[in-house]
Amino acid sequence: MGVISAHGVGVDLDGRTILDDVTLDVVPGEVLVLVGPNGAGKSTLLGVLSGERAPTRGTVTLDGRPLSGIRHQELARLRSVLTQENTVSFPFLVSEVVAMGRSPWARTVQGRDDITVASEAMAAADIVHLARRRYTQLSGGEKARVSLARVLAQDTPVVFLDEPTASLDLRHQEDVMRVGRRLADDGRAVVVVLHDLSLAAAYADRLALVSGGTLEALGAPADVLTAERVERVYGLPVDVHLVEGRPVVIPRRA
Repeated sequence: MGVISAHGVGVDLDGRTILDDVTLDVVPGEVLVLVGPNGAGKSTLLGVLSGERAPTRGTVTLDGRPLSGIRHQELARLRSVLTQENTVSFPFLVSEVVAMGRSPWARTVQGRDDITVASEAMAAADIVHLARRRYTQLSGGEKARVSLARVLAQDTPVVFLDEPTASLDLRHQEDVMRVGRRLADDGRAVVVVLHDLSLAAAYADRLALVSGGTLEALGAPADVLTAERVERVYGLPVDVHLVEGRPVVIPRRA
């Protein structure tokens, strides 16, 4: 289970069209990465696909069921969402913050696995050593990894990650994408918003290039990230090199 289908999706906000006529599927066993310039509509599209935002036009379904008709508690067991803004105001322990991801499974049979699943999520996000630290005392990168662990602890068949590498160092950027890859290999559907085109290409099964609220291209990384297309969409001349069949995008610098 876990096929999310968007058909003719559009979003208007304050008289502006943010997304227009976007059609794509999110399927199990795949990492789908949304890329595009700032303000292109990537996060809005992720919000629509995850059910966090209702589209102005078009439909979004999960296994044929309209997302809008799925109750919040059930939806929380079907998909998890890491947003760009993850704030915890109170000085909870890191272990307590991660455990919050298990709340959709309260009073269910799956709730018996709370400790095991939360522990595995902390290990995957490399935060076991932070378990007894206060969330409010962490660095930005540490907080980002704790937020990721909380999402992983939710243990859903579909996972949405909005810029999960934004405040992370090089090693932890790779670690996060490896986690996404493992989730997909385990049969889950994973959707990630990234700005780093080379990082996106290294881990994506498919790339969705969003530009000006429309789907500019959708397909294998090597097919989507051509030098001509990247230059046109980003307004910057680039060279694209294939490394083990995956494109690496390098801006041309004077």
